[in-house]
Amino acid sequence: MKRSLKPLLVIFLTFVFGIIHSQIKPGYIFGVNFSTVSLNAKGIISSPETPVSFHFGGVCEIPVIGNLTFDPAILLSAKGSNYKIDTVEFSLSPIYIEIPVIMMYSFGTDNIKISLFAGPYFACGVGGYKIGQGGELQNINYGSGANDDLKTLDFGLNFGAGVNIKGLLISAQYGIGLANIAPESTFDSEMKNKVIGISISSLFAGK
Repeated sequence: MKRSLKPLLVIFLTFVFGIIHSQIKPGYIFGVNFSTVSLNAKGIISSPETPVSFHFGGVCEIPVIGNLTFDPAILLSAKGSNYKIDTVEFSLSPIYIEIPVIMMYSFGTDNIKISLFAGPYFACGVGGYKIGQGGELQNINYGSGANDDLKTLDFGLNFGAGVNIKGLLISAQYGIGLANIAPESTFDSEMKNKVIGISISSLFAGK
């Protein structure tokens, strides 16, 4: 009996995976970030400035049910802040590979739709630069040691809304970091990413 069920199971799984694969719609996304990295170290809370940076990468749409879709992406995303504490000025500009895991609900007509979305993101620092006292440009060091600038891993939540005009989605989102990316916690230091993003995205198929 079990042997007779194996071919049916294989056929069923092949059919399911074939449907899922056929419904996946890949696309692209790019835009700008207005980011800050909040800094609270040794009891000093700074007021970071918000520089303009970028993000771009690939996205795909996977139907779930009705107007609900699963829209994961992989991005190269630049963040950071400029700081001034007393008379000392410095800046951090980290670059992350980021994976947003988004659920999106869309409604409207075939030509114009409103989209609402939310979900977690996971990010890994892969580069960037810092400018310290004296104006010297240096690479960011990732790690948890005394000589490091930021922890490597970050995670948080994204939520936002957009307008889809004939397959072109123009959206705005807010990303709030939940991880403390300060390399040391000796002095109860805390650093968290916060990003407002403006994006344009489109799918290569099924517009």
